[in-house]
Amino acid sequence: MTRDRVQLLTAAAASAAGLVISGYLTAVHYSSAPLVCSATGTVDCERVLSSPYAVLAGSSLPTSAAGLAWFAVSLVIVGLLFQRPASALLSRLLLGWAALGLATVLYLVFIEVVVIGAICAWCTAVHVLVLAVFLLALLRWLSFEPKWQSPT
Repeated sequence: MTRDRVQLLTAAAASAAGLVISGYLTAVHYSSAPLVCSATGTVDCERVLSSPYAVLAGSSLPTSAAGLAWFAVSLVIVGLLFQRPASALLSRLLLGWAALGLATVLYLVFIEVVVIGAICAWCTAVHVLVLAVFLLALLRWLSFEPKWQSPT
């Protein structure tokens, strides 16, 4: 198996795992099911997920639903790259999409740490998966850039 396919499979696995976790968090948001996570100390999922930042501004839609959408789109782009592995356009699209996800993650981590003062373990898992997709997309994009050669 080529390095390229391993990277795509890893990105697909990260996106699928992100779908599962985001789906779980979305289901918990809409149900009365208890959240499986610490609820004391620095790691306090309940505090993070019951904060005003746990829903998209001006709505009752949980941020985890946006995570579901982000991971679904990532999985579609990765699937298209399996079909067209030489597509520089799709590689750039994945990188742009992943950069948007990473920017969102950085904002959410700031909110957790600085504003709320607690960290959600499930959210952290999702943040790590977004970072993984970004790094894999960056590696893929860099492989399409021209290799600079020093003059001889």
